Amino acid sequence: MSPFEIGIISVSAIVLLIYLGVYIPIALGMVSFVSIWLMRDNFDLAVNLLKIAVGDSVMEYTFATVPLFTFMGLIVSKAGLGSDIYEVMNAAFRRVKGGIGMATVGANAVFAAVTGSSIASASVFAKVSVPQMLRYDYNPRFAVGVVAGSSVLGMIIPPSAMLIIYSFIAEQSVGEMFIAGIIPGILLALAYIGAIWAMGRFTPNYVGGRPESDHVPMARRDVLSKTLPLVFLIVTVLGGIYTGWLTPVEAGAAGSLLGLIIAMVRRRMSLRGFWETLIETGHITASILFLITAASIYSRMLGLAGLPNALADLIAQNQLSYVAIMTLYVCLMLFLGTLLDTASIILIVVPLFLPLIEPLGLSLVWFGIVTVIGAEIGLLTPPLGISCFVIKATLDDDRITLKDVFLGALPFAFVMLLVLIVLIRFPWLTTGIL
Repeated sequence: MSPFEIGIISVSAIVLLIYLGVYIPIALGMVSFVSIWLMRDNFDLAVNLLKIAVGDSVMEYTFATVPLFTFMGLIVSKAGLGSDIYEVMNAAFRRVKGGIGMATVGANAVFAAVTGSSIASASVFAKVSVPQMLRYDYNPRFAVGVVAGSSVLGMIIPPSAMLIIYSFIAEQSVGEMFIAGIIPGILLALAYIGAIWAMGRFTPNYVGGRPESDHVPMARRDVLSKTLPLVFLIVTVLGGIYTGWLTPVEAGAAGSLLGLIIAMVRRRMSLRGFWETLIETGHITASILFLITAASIYSRMLGLAGLPNALADLIAQNQLSYVAIMTLYVCLMLFLGTLLDTASIILIVVPLFLPLIEPLGLSLVWFGIVTVIGAEIGLLTPPLGISCFVIKATLDDDRITLKDVFLGALPFAFVMLLVLIVLIRFPWLTTGIL
């Protein structure tokens, strides 16, 4: 077989193995290693490329952002800042139809700015927001749909693990990726709030809910005590990166220290909890770095097989326009989103399409934001909508089925798609503040 044929078979094999449940880095690394061996009929070459993949990826200094931002997110979650910001947002939106849903979106957007994890957001707000909405007779399907939809903000609003992974695959600045995610993240949050308002206005029976007659206004002192620590943390991390005072690594270190201080002042962190947080940080960091190493050798395998160049030639022969290329790209991500998780989609499709995007003169930072949002839609779509499974597992409520979670999340997946189209049509929304 030719290298091209081996490359095609390899990509198909990787998708199949991941769908069958094989650990993503194992599938990427193992198939890529064997493919390189077969292409060149040289075992030593495959081993040397694997060594280079490790040396060129996880040995870089900038990879320190991974454990630092992971630790910061876990500390903030354990400190209870997620439930605090939800209480403040709920007080602000309580008079509006669907107000608790809007509060959930707003709280998720703020919480995402320090955790960077959709899974963490889904877990926290499934415990905090859904019971509150059910208490006031909201439609259970709407309640879980709001949490599922807004949880994806954790992967687009910086700091985000997916933005970090993309930045290393595309060799882009982590700081620029973080800054570029701010406006799209805010735009998506506002679109969610607008969608909830429209649901409450035009389909009130679907939203449900009743006035919160027993609600006690929150005192200004309570509002400040619950919001200032989080605001200070966000300003320190993102403000430091935006102004150039801090590199992403330094911002992650500063955020981790501030998060730890906040948790200690609030007496939410014991020695045992601190140790458990360190262990969990190590597990998540090892997983992400393993992913990036596997993606590095996968990219080299694609280059040896000539797949990116073949795809570029095919598109050139058919004279596909920018709109056609992006439509093909988004459709591919939506399809893979029904089968694979976000990291898998990014690792598989980005190395294939980067050689097509660069000659068009398009920003690779913008392309990264489009990629992450497109892949994130998969978190809300069956059969592998991870956020939906996390919410169902966290609630453990027989009144709410997995079908309810998926159907409730469907309108928010559609809103994400509309925002994605807007970002593709107007790239300056992403790159304007760089």
